[in-house]
Amino acid sequence: MKVTLTIEGKQYQVELTDLNTRPIIAEVNGQKYEVWPEEEQSAVQTSPNSAPAAAPVLPTPAAPASGSSSSLLSVNAPLPGVIISIGVREGEDVSVGQELYVLEAMKMKNSIRSDREGKIATIHVAPGDLVKHNQAILTYEG
Repeated sequence: MKVTLTIEGKQYQVELTDLNTRPIIAEVNGQKYEVWPEEEQSAVQTSPNSAPAAAPVLPTPAAPASGSSSSLLSVNAPLPGVIISIGVREGEDVSVGQELYVLEAMKMKNSIRSDREGKIATIHVAPGDLVKHNQAILTYEG
């Protein structure tokens, strides 16, 4: 499914894979993201023909730059917003699907989840911080 989204006056071309699989793969202006919709039930019911609610996205980590002596991977903010909470600590081992942090954007709280297993090396933000699109939030060890 292809859609065009306008956020803060900027248009994004989004192509989504099967909405029934997890994670959903969303390609936004040529960059791939993994989408992990919340599993909890909502009190608001929608009609069968209504569009699904926006889901949080997590960038698919890229390989480290060639020549890098480290195999660290960064998780960046998928959109501008405010960090509400951080669910991990530096040095903590995380698993696929585990909540890393909650980002409030456009009055919606987005739970950003891990797309890989690994250990958290560095957390670059704190609750209450305003972050920009693609700003580094945390870094995994290799």
